[in-house]
This record gives sequence, structure tokens and C-alpha cells, in this order.
Amino acid sequence: MDLSELRQEYAGQPLDVDSVDPNPFQQFTAWFDQASTAELLEPNAMVLATVDADGRPSQRTVLLKYFDESGFVFFTNYSSRKAQQIAANSHVSLLFQWLPLHRQVEVDGVATKVSSAESLKYFLKRPRESQLGAWVSRQSEVVSHRQLLEAKLEEMKTRFGKGEIPLPSFWGGFRIAPTRLEFWQGGPGRLHDRIEFRSDGRGGWNRSRLSP
Repeated sequence: MDLSELRQEYAGQPLDVDSVDPNPFQQFTAWFDQASTAELLEPNAMVLATVDADGRPSQRTVLLKYFDESGFVFFTNYSSRKAQQIAANSHVSLLFQWLPLHRQVEVDGVATKVSSAESLKYFLKRPRESQLGAWVSRQSEVVSHRQLLEAKLEEMKTRFGKGEIPLPSFWGGFRIAPTRLEFWQGGPGRLHDRIEFRSDGRGGWNRSRLSP
């Protein structure tokens, strides 16, 4: 299959070092709000890249649940492959793709577990079916049939009845504290705008333009 002619011309408002917010979290907030307003499918979807103890990378899409200047938070099973890889190497990378807006944001940083109290606060906001799902799935483990998952779900429904579903001990959040963010705006003729923020290690950020 020849894909050489499959191309999309990018166009968007030019992005420059002087035009972005000097605070990368404020710049991210502005872009995230625009992606949400544009009603893109899952604007909070982000590709999470991790590396295992042997240096082998893997990626998957997870959902950002909230963020502030302390970092970007998502939730998962702590026995999952991603969680095991984070335990071996806490340096991770995130990628937000808002392609209809010709934009991407890359975030490199360090992942740490959030507190049990913070995980519980979010868990209680989840729909009941999602709470049950957290108990059902031993994420990343081999399962021979879907029927086993469905049977486990019925077991959990019976176990908890109509009462409150507790937070599983093996489930919770990770916060990625950024050390680097890059804002990418597609441009005509493949002359894209790339503005990079790097932490100065003292709570501030250094901005630079990167070649496309």
C-alpha cells in the first residue's frame, strides 16, 4: 500500500515564544479548553509511554482526569503493565493529539502514586458500573474468555449489593510532574511551530522555539 500521497495540509494560528503564556500550565489550559469547546472526541485522551526495567517501551491511551501545576493525573490498576513499568522507571511521556485543531502537546515528567485519600475521592465520583469494573479487571492479566469477566461482574454486584463500593487496594492514581512540555502547532508547508518549555529546577520555565 502506497501512502506517499496521503497528506493533510496544516494551517493554524502561528505560535511563537512571545505569544504563548509564560506559564505552560496556563497555555495547556487554554488549548485544552479550545479542544473541549470544539467538541473533539475525548479531548482528555492522552498516549502514555512507559519503559520497563530492560528499556523496552510501550504505549497506551489513558484518560486525563484532572491537572494543575503539580501535574497531570490518571487512574489505573496498580498491577497493570503500565504501573509495573512505572515502578521500574518513573520517567514517562504523555502525548495529547488534537489533530482537527492541528495541535499536539507532549509532556515529559516523573510519575508518582497519588495518596489513597486522593484516589478514594475520585473513585467515589465514578459511575457505579465503573467502580465495579475496577474490582472485576485484573488489568493486563491473561483471561481466557469474556464470560469470566461477566461472571466476575455478577459476583461483585452480589458481593456489594446496593451498598457503597470500597476503593480496591490495587487501584489508584498517578500524577505526572512535568519536567518538559512541548506545544506543537501544524503549519503550512510542514513548517510547524514547536515551542518547548523546560523546567529550570527552581519552579520556573525556560522557553525555546524548536525547528519543525
